[in-house]
Amino acid sequence: MRDERIDKILAGSGLYTRSQARAAVLAGAVTVDGRTVRRPEEKVSRTASIVAGGRTVDGAEHAYYMMNKPPNTICATEDGAYPAVTSLLPRHLRARGLFPAGRLDADVTGLILLTDDGAFAHRVTAPRSEIEKAYEIYADGPLTAADAARLAAGVTWTDGTVYRPARLDIDSADPRRGLVTVTEGKYHEVKNLLAACGRRVEAMRRLRIGALSLDGALPPGAIRRLEKEEIDKCFQKFI
Repeated sequence: MRDERIDKILAGSGLYTRSQARAAVLAGAVTVDGRTVRRPEEKVSRTASIVAGGRTVDGAEHAYYMMNKPPNTICATEDGAYPAVTSLLPRHLRARGLFPAGRLDADVTGLILLTDDGAFAHRVTAPRSEIEKAYEIYADGPLTAADAARLAAGVTWTDGTVYRPARLDIDSADPRRGLVTVTEGKYHEVKNLLAACGRRVEAMRRLRIGALSLDGALPPGAIRRLEKEEIDKCFQKFI
């Protein structure tokens, strides 16, 4: 990884604008590995320990976060009928330009990924990546083995959209509850798959992307940073 200008790293963290970053460096308010830097153009490693104004700076080129999406929010970067999930982010992450990697309907809760890495987001969401997404659903009536067989065979929707085979695991204790696993993530896919079985989804929560599962300790609306191995899990098979 090549070294970068310290003012560029500071500005990229979202904590400062470029001019504010320059001013902080010139004022002697920035240290790199314990050494005060005073030239905004000085190049340093992104992996160094950077502190500005008493705050530790995340020097990574890109950021990756998990959120437990609450209901009545939208996966967009601008407000619409509902508040955007990005409005729940701390100010410095909003300034950094994080956006959702993919979309969930306003009424759907659970795991979403937020990043500023466009290539990562595209890889996660592209149907050709065939990354599994698993959804806990609650239907308006009992789910059956015939429903599971229909999803496993693939479904053609009324508008001609063809959905790849999906997996439906039914809760033996409550047949209205199930786990639907898809590999495409097309618009309204899970809801349409259940509608093809004559069922309406009353509640839905995404639990997993690839081998990365929603952190059960994360309250609705909360976020946490992903570790390197967790980022890799997004592209791994769930075992």
